Amino acid sequence: METILGTLIGITILLGIGGIKIDREYERGVIFRLGRYKDIQGPGMYWIIPLVDQKAQVDVRTKTVDIAPQETVTADSVTIKVNAVLYYRILDPSKAINRVEDYQVAVYQAAMTTLRNVVGQNILDDILQNRDKINHEVQNIVDEIAEPWGVEIERVEIKDVEIPLAMQRAMAKEAEAVREKRARLIKASAEQEASIKLAEASQKIMENPAALELRRLQMLTEIGAENNTTTIVMMPSDLITLAKQWTDNLQHGKEQNEHQPNSDRLPM
Repeated sequence: METILGTLIGITILLGIGGIKIDREYERGVIFRLGRYKDIQGPGMYWIIPLVDQKAQVDVRTKTVDIAPQETVTADSVTIKVNAVLYYRILDPSKAINRVEDYQVAVYQAAMTTLRNVVGQNILDDILQNRDKINHEVQNIVDEIAEPWGVEIERVEIKDVEIPLAMQRAMAKEAEAVREKRARLIKASAEQEASIKLAEASQKIMENPAALELRRLQMLTEIGAENNTTTIVMMPSDLITLAKQWTDNLQHGKEQNEHQPNSDRLPM
C-alpha cells in the first residue's frame, strides 16, 4: 500500500514539474486545453496542466525575409528582375497560430506576389527613381493581407533592380545625350552673354578712342608674359582713323559723281 501511494505521489510530482514552462522575453506560449484555444502565456514562468494543455510557442521578434529576385514586365514593357527585403513581426500570437497554417510561408508568398504586381504597374523610370513610393505601396498591401493573421509589416525595401544589358546601354546613351545637350546650352548661353559684353565694350571704345590704346598695351603685356617669339608691328590708331576717313571720303565722292545728271557734266 505504501509502495502504491509513493508511486502515485512520485507521478504527481513529475507531472507537476513537467507542467512548468518558461518563455523568454521575446517568446509567447499559445495554450490549448483539450484542443481548444485557452489563452496566451509568457514571458516568464507559468504552469499548464500536463496531458491536458498543449503549448505552441511563438517568437514575437521582428523577422527579416529576403524575397528572391522576381522577373516581371513593367508598364512600359521592359523585363526586369527585382528583389527586396521584408521586415515583419507578430502582434497577436493566437491569430498567427489559429488563422493560418504557416504564417511565415504565407507572409513570404503574399510579399512576393505583391512585389511583382506593383512593379508591373509602374514604368521603369518610376521604379528606378521612386523606390520609396513602391516600397510604401507594397508594405500597405501586404500589411492589409497579413492583418487577419496577427502579423504587422514594418518595412519593405527594394534591394536591387536588374536591367537587361541592351536597356542599360540605351539608358547610358540617353544620359550622355542629356549631358551633351546641357553642355551645349551652357556654352550657347555663355557665348550670348559674351557677345553682349563685347557689344557694350565696343560702344565704350567708340566713345573714347583712348581706351583702344590701353587695350593694345594690355595685349602686349599678355603676349610678352608667354615668353614667345611673336613679332608684332604696331600702327598708331590715328593713322588707322585717318585711312578710314580718307576711304569714306573717296566712297562718298564716287557716289555723288554717279548720281550727278548728265546735263551738269562738262562736254568732252
